Amino acid sequence: MAWPDENQRAHVAPWRFWPGGLALALCTLAGCSPVSRGSLQSIRLAVHGERVDPTAESVASSPYYQLQVNTPGGEAILILAKTEQGRLGWYGTGDDIVVTRDGLIVKTVGLPQNLDDSAFTQRDPFHEGLQHVTAPIDYPRRMDWSPGYRYGYVLQAHLVPGATEDIDILGTVRRLRRIDERLSGPGVDLTNRYWIDPVDGFIWKSRQYVAPGYPVETIQLRPYREKAP
Repeated sequence: MAWPDENQRAHVAPWRFWPGGLALALCTLAGCSPVSRGSLQSIRLAVHGERVDPTAESVASSPYYQLQVNTPGGEAILILAKTEQGRLGWYGTGDDIVVTRDGLIVKTVGLPQNLDDSAFTQRDPFHEGLQHVTAPIDYPRRMDWSPGYRYGYVLQAHLVPGATEDIDILGTVRRLRRIDERLSGPGVDLTNRYWIDPVDGFIWKSRQYVAPGYPVETIQLRPYREKAP
């Protein structure tokens, strides 16, 4: 996987949000000052080869749940702007969105390559809880990608639990279990990687392909944690 190098630097931009008065609510919380707007990084700028450098202090100073997203083109910090039936909508500027469910990216909008949909046709080990995975398991996943209308790809997934690793997030070292997921199908061979809390299966960090050739790394800076299954 190719990730941004150390020469990539971040720009700063204000956020916009979609329906329901959310923008007004967030402006009320943050005071809509230039400083509060400047503390929120836009995923739209990730395509320009930018970098963000959050600290524990900068994350704590914001009232929002925050997710760092790193792409081959750059990095951004998104905030949680919508929850619906277990799906979490992490928003950037305009139409830039990353949607997760149980820590798995299930949809993206605004990236050069996008995951339009991801579904499990049989069992869903992510919803069951990855902390329960003690041996390799296999299952199918259906995925839709754009551009190119690449819809209905059914890939065979092979999930393998690994050893525990020390992962530093904002200066706190967490002892997490690594789990690898290999997705294969006609012309497709991808490997996703997840670092989970061994107690409740919460995914603190991941490297997931949202489309062939386009990996996305996620890091939970201020996590939104629902009850473990």
